[in-house]
Amino acid sequence: MPTAGWGRGAERMNFKLVLRITGFTLFIEAAAMLLPMAVAMLYGESPIPFLSAILIILAAAAAPVFFFKPKPDFFAREGFFTVGLIWVLFGVFGALPFWFSGQFGPFIDCFFETISGFTTTGATILTAIEGLPMGLLFWRSFTHWLGGMGVLILTAALLPFLGISSNFLIRAESPGPVKSKLVPRASQSSKILYAIYLALTALEVLLLRLAGMNWYDAVTHAMSTAGTGGFSDRNASVGAFGSPAVEIIITVFMLLFSINFSVYFLLLTGKVRQALKSDELRFFLIMVAVSTAAIAWNIRDVYDTVGDCVRYAAFQVSSIVSTTGFSSDNYDLWPEFSKMLLVVLTFIGACGGSTGGGIKCGRILILLRSAGREVRSIVHPRAVSVVRLDGAAVSESAVRTAQCYFIANLFLVFGMAIVVGLDNLSFGTTLTAVITCISNVGPGLELVGPAGNFSAFSVLSKLVLSFAMILGRLEMFPILVLFSGSAWKRS
Repeated sequence: MPTAGWGRGAERMNFKLVLRITGFTLFIEAAAMLLPMAVAMLYGESPIPFLSAILIILAAAAAPVFFFKPKPDFFAREGFFTVGLIWVLFGVFGALPFWFSGQFGPFIDCFFETISGFTTTGATILTAIEGLPMGLLFWRSFTHWLGGMGVLILTAALLPFLGISSNFLIRAESPGPVKSKLVPRASQSSKILYAIYLALTALEVLLLRLAGMNWYDAVTHAMSTAGTGGFSDRNASVGAFGSPAVEIIITVFMLLFSINFSVYFLLLTGKVRQALKSDELRFFLIMVAVSTAAIAWNIRDVYDTVGDCVRYAAFQVSSIVSTTGFSSDNYDLWPEFSKMLLVVLTFIGACGGSTGGGIKCGRILILLRSAGREVRSIVHPRAVSVVRLDGAAVSESAVRTAQCYFIANLFLVFGMAIVVGLDNLSFGTTLTAVITCISNVGPGLELVGPAGNFSAFSVLSKLVLSFAMILGRLEMFPILVLFSGSAWKRS
């Protein structure tokens, strides 16, 4: 029934259901905090920061979960609003252990660090990491793992018992230009995705342990790799271990987590030929190989041997293109060609349907092929040409969406860079800070390079950059649609 307050002919949003789903998801966050709390107690640290946060979350989430009895009317706008609300609240409540510990500075810094964790960005305000409580550092990396596959994909796997369809939730959060289900039921797809995700994470933990890491380092770095986040418990990131074996393992897994998870599903079901036909996968692997070779050649005067050049180039290319953000050396000291190429890779990012960020290789392919089509139409104006991906025609709607996404990304980057520019830091610092946040990479150049951090920014800039991280993680439109008047009307 139409109700005043949402525009003529609009119906009131089902806020009770939105808040109930949000409360239910916050319960998941509270449960997740039990693990780092156990780690803290294992190492003889105080569990109070986590226990206090858990109790506050439970108190905030209890009312909508247990006392709201909404109608199960869940449409696209409810999905968009729920996703945006959950990601903000996850940052607010997830920051509480950092804040209660007194180790992370003011609440805005705690919030920034937590948003960076859940969005798998890896940008940090910490000037010194080593020596911080191990329980807090574990929670810091764990936020990457939770956010990597998507907190809401986990929620979607559990929603059916509430009698709620999870389609709109997944549609609002799932990364990539094309959303596809592995199986007909969205909740089943979520469970399959998490099973693959968990198996790959466990395999990396085991290999890192065999390579010489202790169990704690192996788990925290595997979680950061899986979520393509990049938080490390060392000031010098992965480079602190000085181990080629560790770097090779992490390089391989950063690339593995950058690939669309549907490829793994196809491989597991014996559809090898179909999996290898992916245009996006081929583009991604070729881009990685060419970029690695180009940077290895460019840094030949920086390192003593060809092997070292290839090793450092491969690691950094994999880290940036996967949007993980680990570093094995300070690439801010590399030649300008290498740094510019890494910035380009920051924009492009990983494959759609992976845990990586960026514009996504699938969109870049669509943009390149649509540009080629426009060139051909000038030469042959009467010819009928379509954009193809994996041998199938891409709808004009999908092409238009990819073009709009790219344009919106550019406008947002430069718009937010102007605001962050009020801090009067260098051009390289300001611009790459915004690019790396909206692409969910983490390190940029100069003050925010691999040897730097984001502590120098003002409160306003940290809020803008936090917003950029959420925009990048949710691929912009689910958040931007909330600012559209038409989104508040049901067709």
